[in-house]
Amino acid sequence: MQYSVSETLHRLGFEALTPMQKALADAAGHGQGGVVLLSPTGSGKTLAYLLPLLSLLNEHSDALQAVVTVPTRELAKQSEEVLRSLKLPIRAMALYGGRPTMDEHRSLKGLKPQVVFATPGRLEDHLSKGNLRAEGVAAWVIDEFDKCLELGFQEVMDQLAGRFGRVPRVWLLSATEGEGIPVFMARLTGKRCRTLNFLEGCAEAAAQRTAFYEVKSPEKDKLTTLGRLLTELGSCPTIVFVAHRESAERVANYLRENRFAAEVYHGGMEQQRRERALFLFRQGSATVLVSTDLAARGLDIPEVGAIVHYHLPLTAEDFTHRNGRTARWEATGQAFLITSPVETLPEFAAQVEPLPHPLPEHIAPTPAPFTTLYIGRGKAEKLSKADILGFLCKKGGLNASQIGRIDVAPHCAFAAVRSSLVKQLLTRIAGEKIKGMKTIVKPVKN
Repeated sequence: MQYSVSETLHRLGFEALTPMQKALADAAGHGQGGVVLLSPTGSGKTLAYLLPLLSLLNEHSDALQAVVTVPTRELAKQSEEVLRSLKLPIRAMALYGGRPTMDEHRSLKGLKPQVVFATPGRLEDHLSKGNLRAEGVAAWVIDEFDKCLELGFQEVMDQLAGRFGRVPRVWLLSATEGEGIPVFMARLTGKRCRTLNFLEGCAEAAAQRTAFYEVKSPEKDKLTTLGRLLTELGSCPTIVFVAHRESAERVANYLRENRFAAEVYHGGMEQQRRERALFLFRQGSATVLVSTDLAARGLDIPEVGAIVHYHLPLTAEDFTHRNGRTARWEATGQAFLITSPVETLPEFAAQVEPLPHPLPEHIAPTPAPFTTLYIGRGKAEKLSKADILGFLCKKGGLNASQIGRIDVAPHCAFAAVRSSLVKQLLTRIAGEKIKGMKTIVKPVKN
């Protein structure tokens, strides 16, 4: 496939490849074999493998040509969105559990994707049923391979390695060195395997862009201290990490009771509720996401300005992955570790300094800057982002700077609008049609 790397980067708002991205592109361009890329979270690994992957694809073929294996459904969907944002004539699909395999099979037959982003179990399921064929695949990418090889995934990853035994290119990516290169790499690539290690330099650069502070709680229960800290942070998009699912619910409920725009996110939630939480957080309708370490990997939300360790991380690796949710790419960020009177900072948090000033005495949340609107029409009715933007501007009297993220689903859509303008907007568009269609437009409640 012929495409311009410079034009693609410009479309995404970047000037040039980073040294890590260029190194993977050069290694991938040397032909067949294996490449292991180690680079911190937030350094642009998804784009790093997508750019050389595109050069291998034939946009005119209906065959599956590239497979990307990821450990979570969120990362599968997010990676697919990154490819779609390149606006290239490539058909892609995310495959993951939590929805019927048969529904995905029907979509696969209709779409005929050239690239799939899939969790290990769902990928093996489709391959075993013949819904996908490994023959003809030019590259197999395993993103966050250390996570894909953890307990529960090892057996299915071995099965996948057997199915992709003749794939000419295998690229592994991770933000940590983990347990080392998987045994099956030797079987897949022989001795033709290069390791590109950017952990040290990139990690130091990311750490330099992040300010680390210890916040001491006078009480063992840290909720009041958290509320005061979030009051200081105002509308800064913040992820609060806790150790358990029950804690996530408890902390989020406390914040909501105190009028913070907070969402909760953990593995015990139904998929639809998890997706809704991420959606509202990304759109700016929620300023706080309370999560277990599930959110420490695979979530790419560039706007996250602060990380709060409500419960201290158990390992240096957990600390790294949590902090990696902020200071993405070249942005700056902050990380706060709240300690109770009986806690001390772990040794791996040596760079953490005491908070240099007292927190506000009273809890006073800042309202979320955006309100998300639900629109009762979607892709099935040929509704596009441009249609929604035009409707909100022409009928609602808004300008583009007052409108945030717009997402269009099969049967509905969502648009973020400045909260201060919602009441006036709803009055203006009452009874108006969007693209000639009557529909419901209403705020989504946190």
